[in-house]
Amino acid sequence: MRIKICDENPKAEEMLSAEKNDRSGIGVHYVDAYIKPMKTTLEDETKVNCKRRGLKLTLSVGDKKGTGLMRRLDVSEDPIIMLQAALKEAATEAGVTLVVEQGAIFLES
Repeated sequence: MRIKICDENPKAEEMLSAEKNDRSGIGVHYVDAYIKPMKTTLEDETKVNCKRRGLKLTLSVGDKKGTGLMRRLDVSEDPIIMLQAALKEAATEAGVTLVVEQGAIFLES
């Protein structure tokens, strides 16, 4: 079953510009802008939330939780690739699958 969580934030990539350099090495402003729309309640009243604290992302889907780490050295120095890997790790730990396609984020379970 595939459920749309939210649309990707089109302004998130603007946070990666040289003028908005956050010197974090992982693009925290980009990550925060990208995951912000993921805080939502689905039609069946299931709450979905994604939070960042330091390098750790926590994805909650109802009562399931999973964490993923922003691994700059192991995955990539590109914040976009790093974030997708961390979200995949968190989703796997929570027992769900996140699919990003055509500008939207979907949940598969």
